[in-house]
Amino acid sequence: MTTVNLSNELVSDAKKYANVYSRSTPKQIEYWAKIGKVVEENPDIPYTFIQEALLSMEDSEPGTPYKFTEIESPEWYENP
Repeated sequence: MTTVNLSNELVSDAKKYANVYSRSTPKQIEYWAKIGKVVEENPDIPYTFIQEALLSMEDSEPGTPYKFTEIESPEWYENP
């Protein structure tokens, strides 16, 4: 583990968000760092898409295929 000096303001803000999202303060800061890294690496992708992608990755078990929900086509739709 590495010790890093952070501003009191950042730590205070992280505590607030950590409480809301049921994370520890260090985990909140790690989450922000992960999002910031992904945003910098993918500047053309909207933040909400990145957030949803990260959340879906957390929800799934590694190696588990995603199962799509089957829906019926409306009566007016003709499948070519």
